[in-house]
Amino acid sequence: MLCLTVLLLAKDSAHIKEIREHLAQAMRKSRTEPGCVRFEVYHSQTEPRRFVLVEHWASQEALDQHRLAEAYNTIYKPMVMPLVEREGHPATLLE
Repeated sequence: MLCLTVLLLAKDSAHIKEIREHLAQAMRKSRTEPGCVRFEVYHSQTEPRRFVLVEHWASQEALDQHRLAEAYNTIYKPMVMPLVEREGHPATLLE
């Protein structure tokens, strides 16, 4: 399993509502993709510009397919990424 935590910081507070709506839509679509084990989006209560994505994918191949799918290419990449600073952290779940 591949785990990915993505830290997002809105570049401008004026875009928080828009980012939140796009991330919620992308989350719902991503959850239906093959190989998606977990996909959650969190909006910080203490730092309003901060969003955290927690993703678990069955394999690297599933994550690669996600990056070709609708949620990533029609919502996340064109509508969210230009509005945020992004820091990705791929990880392995300890067992």
